[in-house]
Amino acid sequence: MFGVKLLFLLCLWAVSTLLVVVRGEDPYLFFTWNVSYGTIAPIGIPQQGILINGKFPGPNINSTTNNNVVINIFNNIDEPLLFTWLGIQHRKNSWQDGVLGTNCPILPGTNFTYKFQVKDQIGSYMYYPVTGMHKAAGGFGGLRINSRNLIPVPYDPPADDYTIIAGDWFSKGHKTLKKILDSGRNLGRCDGVHINGKGAKADSKDSPMFTMEAGKTYKYRICNAGLKTSLNIRFQGHKMKLVEMEGSHTIQNEYESLDVHVGQCFGVLVTADQEPMDYYVVASTRFTKREMTVTGLIRYNNGKGVASPKLPPAPRGSWGWSLNQFRTFRWNLTASAARPNPQGSYKYGSINITRTIKLANTASKIDGKLRYAVNGASFVEPTTPLKLAEYYHVADKVFKYDTIKDDPPAEITHVTMEPVVLNVTFKNFVEIIFENREKAIQSWHVSGYSFFAVAVEPGTWDLEKRMNYNLLDAVSRHTIQVFPRSWAAILVTFDNCGMWNIRSETWDRHYLGQQLYASILSPEKSIRDEYNMPESAAVCGVVAGLPRPPPPYS
Repeated sequence: MFGVKLLFLLCLWAVSTLLVVVRGEDPYLFFTWNVSYGTIAPIGIPQQGILINGKFPGPNINSTTNNNVVINIFNNIDEPLLFTWLGIQHRKNSWQDGVLGTNCPILPGTNFTYKFQVKDQIGSYMYYPVTGMHKAAGGFGGLRINSRNLIPVPYDPPADDYTIIAGDWFSKGHKTLKKILDSGRNLGRCDGVHINGKGAKADSKDSPMFTMEAGKTYKYRICNAGLKTSLNIRFQGHKMKLVEMEGSHTIQNEYESLDVHVGQCFGVLVTADQEPMDYYVVASTRFTKREMTVTGLIRYNNGKGVASPKLPPAPRGSWGWSLNQFRTFRWNLTASAARPNPQGSYKYGSINITRTIKLANTASKIDGKLRYAVNGASFVEPTTPLKLAEYYHVADKVFKYDTIKDDPPAEITHVTMEPVVLNVTFKNFVEIIFENREKAIQSWHVSGYSFFAVAVEPGTWDLEKRMNYNLLDAVSRHTIQVFPRSWAAILVTFDNCGMWNIRSETWDRHYLGQQLYASILSPEKSIRDEYNMPESAAVCGVVAGLPRPPPPYS
């Protein structure tokens, strides 16, 4: 009898222990996405689009700090597919970044499950497909990371929280755009602009996208999911208070309008302090010969009166206005909320720089076809993901490390086509200079990290330009614009092991070679620095059929 009681007590202890473990683990969010084609018409022209669960844009991912996000994606289109989660750092886990340098694409008729934790990156982000020109057909949506109740943000809770996914749009389908680029031509100008997949033109018959109540304040998360065009965003009759930028709380300056470049996300507060009636949120193209504008209707509850057709104008002149606006963005050092800590120290200005990498973008012709390059190398996607080749110890069959120099020549006369991987030492504090030698504005993204954007200036960079750096309160972010014939400087500690993409967010440039990768390996082979390859990870290319290596990290 004693043995039976003992066994019963042991079973109770085991069950209670399991419950404690389950309750103590960070919460999970589960999603199932069916990705398919469907007819969409963002600018009034019906065309084939990419839908997620029948929606365009795709559903919002509404998460909270430290949530585990699990997304099972079924690919029902006729081409391989991958999604990336722009700005999510995937600490120690580049296997979930969703780019072709780390992941095999999801083949038609198959599925793959992403599993990642959002950590403490409180802010506004987005996702989109990275394969081919799929981004031109949709498949994008918002991703928000909310603060836990224990971590207050530096502003009162808004009455509601809205997402604006805006971008340029091309009336030609994604397959036609891909053929244009493959033939060696550029895409030219966009055909229109959309807000949340709609292309309204200040018509009083528009249905409201957003509603507000007089006297209350609302948060709008604004992301530019376009292919290549910067946008200016403004709210008719209302000012915006910028409170957050790509996961960092900012000094709360007020703006009549904001330039949002490709790949960037801003969080703003808008107070309903005007006469109750209809108003427009306006998005228009920047730095284009012909300005294109789109509106979204905002309706006050119990309001009377249609929105005025007189829209607030976009800034005039060249990109100097946008540069001056960039200089007003400052990190909110007094905020009590959790903030990104990519450098291991908030006092980034006192850390010694261990390496300077200058990345110069150029456009050239190879065999008569347009290619974009970085430091004289135009990136070519290998059939084997770079991270897989490295993990299986067959990197030499796929790519070579450090094929470009940290300091490119003043004139680049020869361009090669190859995978480009920089070998970066773990925890090195690196200065990256994005040098734009062309007449078109650039937008650069670094996956796996937030960096301090310490300067954007016209002209050519040299060591003396460090005197102009903001070494106190530069915003920590993941995407930075570089104006024509200008440069941008960022500071980042490469403390997140993995294979990380440094790429142009201008998507035709990305597709035609303006990208590279940085490989950061754990010197101690420790899972404190990087996770081993997940059991669920797909294999392809030269490693398909090879025995899986023993886990290198312990």
